Amino acid sequence: MARSRKDKRSNRENARSNTNRRKERKVKRELAEKSSAKNDSAKFSSAQLKSVERLLQGIGTPEPRPFVPDAFQTEALEAIEFEDVLVTAPTGSGKTWIAREEIRRLLEQGKRAWYTTPLKALTNSKYTEFSAEFGAENVGILTGDRKENYDAPLIVGTTEIYRNQLFDSLRQGEQVKADFVILDEAHYLADEERGHVWEEAIILSPPRIRLLLLSATVGNADEFARWIEEVRGGKVHVINRAGSRPVELRAAFLAPNQQLFPLFDENGKFNRAIEQFAQEENRFERRRHR
Repeated sequence: MARSRKDKRSNRENARSNTNRRKERKVKRELAEKSSAKNDSAKFSSAQLKSVERLLQGIGTPEPRPFVPDAFQTEALEAIEFEDVLVTAPTGSGKTWIAREEIRRLLEQGKRAWYTTPLKALTNSKYTEFSAEFGAENVGILTGDRKENYDAPLIVGTTEIYRNQLFDSLRQGEQVKADFVILDEAHYLADEERGHVWEEAIILSPPRIRLLLLSATVGNADEFARWIEEVRGGKVHVINRAGSRPVELRAAFLAPNQQLFPLFDENGKFNRAIEQFAQEENRFERRRHR
């Protein structure tokens, strides 16, 4: 009897549930509101408009023209034939072009090269770039995550992996398979946690392997070069391409109302017009936590 009452109650609940489902199918629900209200774009004042025009002036794709290497690039290529080279030049000035041209020459001679970077993302980017330029069959990659075509004449990898190969060669009494090594972002030698990797890579690289060190931020290039000469026993040619970046950086703040504000004013100071949005955010946070 108790079971019969239980079954009847269960049947009634199922019937109500089915009825509710049928009603839900017939009823058209209203669309939910957008998660954030649309901000009406505020109008630019004349001063703001002029500042944005200055910010965006000259931005675009330049007219194509034949490539002509800078003097510091050709100087580096000439020096690499006979000695290690340290190039310090602003980002965007063409340091990688030097490495590419030397790699091209070495591959034509049947020799091998390593291109090292401190970051996996940068390593992956260079692997893609060099594969497109020199042919996928000629380029391999070695990082903690990837190991592809590791017998290729050009290996792109993290500096740690190259350093580890040097240790393995010493333990096995063999020569590391490289005639030329590029140490990109060579200023990492000054990093407190990882700098020893670059130091060991430089010290353990056999003198027969020429080194090309690239950096945008080495401030004591001559002192750095003298240390390399001391530990490797050869000459280091220093190329210091001082000056501003060829490709200018411009910083801006895109406000919630879709206005664009230069991060700095025409005097190079922080643009105070941006502070209004920080104040609005603070007011919103205070209301939210009440």
